[in-house]
Amino acid sequence: MVNQPMPFDLGLVNAIRVNGPAVTRRAATIGTRRCFKVEAQVAALIRAVRCIDLTTLAGDDTPGRVQRLCAKALQPVRREILTDLDLGDFNLTVGAVCVYHGQVAEAARVLNGRLRIAAVSTSFPDGQGPRETRLREIELSIEAGATEIDVVIPRGLVLAGEWVGLFNEVLAMRQACGNRAKMKVILGTGNLSTLENVAKTSAVAIMAGADTIKTSTGKEPVNATLPVGLVMVRQIRRFRDEVPTDQQRIVGFKPAGGISSAADAMPWLSLMLEELGEEWARPDRFRFGASSLLNDIERQLEHLATGRYAAAYHQPMA
Repeated sequence: MVNQPMPFDLGLVNAIRVNGPAVTRRAATIGTRRCFKVEAQVAALIRAVRCIDLTTLAGDDTPGRVQRLCAKALQPVRREILTDLDLGDFNLTVGAVCVYHGQVAEAARVLNGRLRIAAVSTSFPDGQGPRETRLREIELSIEAGATEIDVVIPRGLVLAGEWVGLFNEVLAMRQACGNRAKMKVILGTGNLSTLENVAKTSAVAIMAGADTIKTSTGKEPVNATLPVGLVMVRQIRRFRDEVPTDQQRIVGFKPAGGISSAADAMPWLSLMLEELGEEWARPDRFRFGASSLLNDIERQLEHLATGRYAAAYHQPMA
């Protein structure tokens, strides 16, 4: 199931206000109220693995690298580590693999339907290409085997306050995805200047039919931060709980960029649990956009299993 767009409500957008100091204070408490220890730490790390969009978005990506990425996605933690943790029979995978359009067909061939494939699209990472080209890229990625499309918005529309234009852009992307693929809308929060812009952009994306809202491409000067994440998940909660019934939507969240260690990941998991509840800490509603995060999580799990930290090269990703 994918989200359907709703009629654009400019009044709902203009009514948004963000108390910056309050957001900063609340964000500083995330991860301090909840502590994962021993068995709970193992469970939290395993949950984080299941919520990773294992990503390679490099200019030198090759079919061989994508093959290794897919193999790691299907077996993200070495079997002996899981056995030592009494999880030897657990079928653990990441949430999806995320690649450029040119590598989607190879990922689809290797995975053969065993895992979801996300393609970054619409002139990633800047979203500045011709509209027809951006929409055609979505269609081609779906035809190649993508089941999720990470689309990029033209951030200039946000900075100009052109909310109707932004809605129409995202709506066109929604229509290109149709019911064939879930749509994750990348806000590029590092380019949006203010938390109020982040909140308004989140609301517009949700109204236009986003299945998930995502912080960053990973290419902005500032990527995922907890204050930005808090503002975004509050809009998700708003459209779940506070709007009229015909406007309510179930929307996922994906932080991306700069989340490279287990210590980085745990506050984001806490954010979902505290602000949206346990249902939003599952891979169908929450993903990390990450390339190196899995290496450190596997290293932490090995430490919990054996009492020893392995060298980083014992957990190669691709």
